[in-house]
Amino acid sequence: MKKRVISMLLATLMVGGALAGCSKGNAGGGATASEDGGSAGDGKVKEFTAFFSVPHAEINDDNEIQQIIAEKTGAKVKETWLTGQTAEEAVGTLIAGGEYPDFVDAGDGSVQMYEAGALVALDDYLDSGNYPNIKEFFTDQEWDSLRQSDGKIYWIPQFSNIYGEERVCAHNDEAFWIQTRVLKEAGYPKVETMDEYFALIEDYYEKHPTMEDGTPIIPYTILCEDWRYFCLENAPQFLDGYPNDGSVIVDTNTMKIVDYNTTETAVKYFKKLNEEYKKGIVDKESFTQTYDEYIAKLSTGCVLGMIDQWWDFAYTAGDALKAAGLDKKGCQYVPLPITIDKGMKNQWHNSGGIVHTSSGLAITTSCKDVEGALKFVDDLLSQEIMDLRFWGVKDVDYQVGEDGMYSKTQEMRDNDADTAYKASHKCEYAYFPQWEGTSRDGKNAMKPEQQETEFYDGLSDDLKECFNAYGVKTYVEMLGTTPAPGPWYPMYTFSQTMTTATPGGTAWRSMEDCKHQYLPKVVMADDFEAGWKEYMDAYNACKPEDFLSEMQTELDRRVAEAAKYEN
Repeated sequence: MKKRVISMLLATLMVGGALAGCSKGNAGGGATASEDGGSAGDGKVKEFTAFFSVPHAEINDDNEIQQIIAEKTGAKVKETWLTGQTAEEAVGTLIAGGEYPDFVDAGDGSVQMYEAGALVALDDYLDSGNYPNIKEFFTDQEWDSLRQSDGKIYWIPQFSNIYGEERVCAHNDEAFWIQTRVLKEAGYPKVETMDEYFALIEDYYEKHPTMEDGTPIIPYTILCEDWRYFCLENAPQFLDGYPNDGSVIVDTNTMKIVDYNTTETAVKYFKKLNEEYKKGIVDKESFTQTYDEYIAKLSTGCVLGMIDQWWDFAYTAGDALKAAGLDKKGCQYVPLPITIDKGMKNQWHNSGGIVHTSSGLAITTSCKDVEGALKFVDDLLSQEIMDLRFWGVKDVDYQVGEDGMYSKTQEMRDNDADTAYKASHKCEYAYFPQWEGTSRDGKNAMKPEQQETEFYDGLSDDLKECFNAYGVKTYVEMLGTTPAPGPWYPMYTFSQTMTTATPGGTAWRSMEDCKHQYLPKVVMADDFEAGWKEYMDAYNACKPEDFLSEMQTELDRRVAEAAKYEN
């Protein structure tokens, strides 16, 4: 029945051409390709290519919603993702070859591609008035923050941009995660500290060393592969009650940069991991497993807890747990407001949007139709296409009540978690610019996971029981929310752009290499004190003071720049 509905929709579009868009400020929220004489109406579809330097599930070539979007906008994109290489290797290969896809998000290699002359400056296009949805995406101040050393803009950060009222139910960021069955077993206790967290896991593991089917339980695992080693190394900033500035702590009392790698809390954290490793609580394969192996473990439901970013596991392992029915057995994860000591204010979750200035969607010099490429991005930000990308097809993926509110049936939610269905039907264009927050209709959320009633209604009974026990209805409420701390935030958008062209950048690269090499050794050390000393000797030899000095200069610059706009 659903295939028939989709086929009818496609047939209608192919006969009648794309639907006319609304101008900016009207309910449609932006123009579509058919308005400017694009190819949607004459049946021709422009085809672009894109590469994103992260792993991601690919969609089928005949994906249904991708085809609907193509008919409405006159364009489609063949997306390729990172596979078999590190991001650095992939970007290096692109630059060495000198031939690029039309679109690219090179991640930490964005500056490298800019310096190689591989990216198109966007300023003149953005100022032309032809791309109102893109122009609206940032304020003038935010656009200015994206300018590179030549004063021009080369990429568009895609994420964390809020339209209208902020709507957030899932905690999309980093946390100590734990399965609901562990909390249920303990009577849903208040968990505030790292010691309490590991005590819960230890107690559960002692009583339940295996799953019902005999699969051995893994009490706690750590993802360390490549850039994802943040799952091991950056917890001290959160444990001390600071937000995710990523590479440093900003002491808001003194406005000074602090190195979270060397604090007393860092010592306590790694000493705790060392103790838990010796007890057999920390997964022995933590420091050798690949990302795919890590996701496979989580997908079986056997891992009780870990630190990670929600987006890094929820749409792979999280969906696999639902598909296997393990969500009904308490194997889903919730975040806990962990700090190093009781009574501290945690900042695992901050409200407000973030402009990730260090990388984003760029158009390369190999693109033969820059205007068409930008028109496609502009169309993707219209409300009609945003709904298709994230809600899907009306009456197939969601339904609309008499009050205009969107919701899903349980069958629709089950489809959302089905790998084959997603590959053949769903098309989010996940690494293209997208809005968070409230739809232009003023009622619905831009995305289903941000729609409060839909989010809660779609929870498993085990998750609802857990939330009810803690008096909350969302993941975010499990942690609490703090506004973004200041105009500098987050500092990682600067450290990610650093290169070995400066002493600070050289130190930063050396520090990262050092942590990759030594932190696993610290966790596994027979003698923690000796292991920590060896690590600190190697770390200090990297001249972290050079890095911290340049970070302080950037912090001061950001604060001063923000003051100009305030005045």
